Amino acid sequence: MREPLRVAVVGTGEWWGREHARLFDQRRDTELCAIVGRTTTKTAERAAEFGTHGYTDLEEMLKAERPDLVSVCLPNEGHFEPTLRLIRAGVPLLVEKPLVFDLAEADILLAEAAERDLFLAINFNHRYAKPVQLTKSAIDNGELGEMVFATWRFGGEPNDGGHPHRNLIETQCHGFDMLEHLCGPIATVSAHMTDKTGRDYSTVAVALRFANGAVGTLLGSYDSSYAYPLTHLVEVNGTRGRAVIEDTVRRWRMSTAGEETSRVWEAGYFNDDERSFHRTFDRHVDDVLAALREKREPPIHARAGRRALVLAMATIESYSTGQSVDV
Repeated sequence: MREPLRVAVVGTGEWWGREHARLFDQRRDTELCAIVGRTTTKTAERAAEFGTHGYTDLEEMLKAERPDLVSVCLPNEGHFEPTLRLIRAGVPLLVEKPLVFDLAEADILLAEAAERDLFLAINFNHRYAKPVQLTKSAIDNGELGEMVFATWRFGGEPNDGGHPHRNLIETQCHGFDMLEHLCGPIATVSAHMTDKTGRDYSTVAVALRFANGAVGTLLGSYDSSYAYPLTHLVEVNGTRGRAVIEDTVRRWRMSTAGEETSRVWEAGYFNDDERSFHRTFDRHVDDVLAALREKREPPIHARAGRRALVLAMATIESYSTGQSVDV
């Protein structure tokens, strides 16, 4: 057995902060060596929950614990400065999406990481859902034929924050990443948005053209509910067949053109992990740790975070100008 990798988690949020701590605490090949937070009380509580050391000073933690990997899961609009400090400290990183909200900041992070040949992964964990992997395999095997159109729809309750386009940048980044992961590069965007509910630009509809000639749509909303059935739906349609992903992990359907019988995947009775959205993060980390140990590039490099931001910024430009924007 190899020595467990020492992992520090930066962030104490009730959602992903706890999930990051849970994962690295329970794995046999990692040791949760520290939790870093902004407030003494919250940090101490989270550190005590997982029986590890708590810090409110990032540099102090790095000096005392010397982690092999730092997992960063801070509030969405607070990623840049701590991530830059960690990159300059030369520590391998797994960061939560979105990478940042500003392209200049994204370029700084990526340039500084490249200068140090630093491991810099981003958690686009939707790629690790079983229905997504089945869709990707069907596409790669030619079962769908030539791509014709694809659709992404995702909506729920709003996140707090100050950026008027936070739905697009921090949540629908999964949509941009997923559609390009499955269908190839997006070449053109044309957008409509609404601030009807007073939550900034909380719902956005984007028409897409892919570089391969296919077209698509992305609909993302903070004016919906994650409690609704089919809050998330992906459809990829080709000349030979169609794949449909329901609620990321719930169900996958593959249909062949002209046939009324479909293949369906759903997690079985003894396979609860496959129907858990949180476990997509676990499977991503399997690959992250393997790549880190083998000194390979991350399975999803932070460049994917910059690419999603490029597409979001093009979408904002399209809405602002009333014109289609080539990416």
